[in-house]
Amino acid sequence: MKKLLALAMALTLCLGLAACGGDTTDATTDTTDDTAQTGETVTLTVGATPAPHQEILEQVVDDLAEQGITLEIRPYNDYVMPNTAVEEGEDDANFFQHITYMENFNAERGTHLVNAGAIHYEPMGIYAGQSDSLENIPDGAVIAVPNDATNEGRALLLLQDLGIITLSEDAGLEATKNDIVDNPHNIDLQEMEAAMLPQTIDEVDFSIINSNYALDAGLNPTTDALATEDAQSDAAQAYANIIAVKEGNENNEAIKALVAALQSDEIREFIETNYNGSVVPMF
Repeated sequence: MKKLLALAMALTLCLGLAACGGDTTDATTDTTDDTAQTGETVTLTVGATPAPHQEILEQVVDDLAEQGITLEIRPYNDYVMPNTAVEEGEDDANFFQHITYMENFNAERGTHLVNAGAIHYEPMGIYAGQSDSLENIPDGAVIAVPNDATNEGRALLLLQDLGIITLSEDAGLEATKNDIVDNPHNIDLQEMEAAMLPQTIDEVDFSIINSNYALDAGLNPTTDALATEDAQSDAAQAYANIIAVKEGNENNEAIKALVAALQSDEIREFIETNYNGSVVPMF
């Protein structure tokens, strides 16, 4: 009898443990289902130059967080590394460049970047260095311009609009100094990396600087530039600053949420209030 009683107790204990094990498995399944229903936090890494791009991105961090998206902003100070980082999958997107530069970058380097949404336009300006008058340009004046293909062409078009040079009729957006057909002031174009232009302004007569680098150097394109591009011109479309992603990621839900946040009324107000015309919304 004792043996039968012990066997019965052992069987009861095993059945009890099996029942507990079944309860634990079900609880885990329920927890997994709850996570799927509530959604998991997504981290979105976006490369950006400091001003105005990083400043604008910082304004949508909280908005995206409410949607379950953690925005990680990765700062850059050049125009090459942010694109290679997106191409290689190190970053999900970047915000620093205009459409024309991105398309030229793809053509030259075989990358696969696409426009996920236009955000703003930054009129390029010409700034005084050793000379301060565009009406009295000294003969042989040195004018510094960006050395990348699209921004150099843009700078030359600005000089042509100001009547300082004349370009060949077919020069287009990618004009170079070889396209200059009339140079009455014998200006000497100094091509240099865009990020270096504010730092070398005292070494040249004039410098044509991208607004993001001008702002980062404490220059206000609206008040400090001697002249700027017309924000209503075709250049506004050609040089609209965009969110760039690798082809195939433009319809990613987190990317779409980022673009929507940047194209909101709140960001329009932020841009118009803080940049006084040196950054113009494109939405």
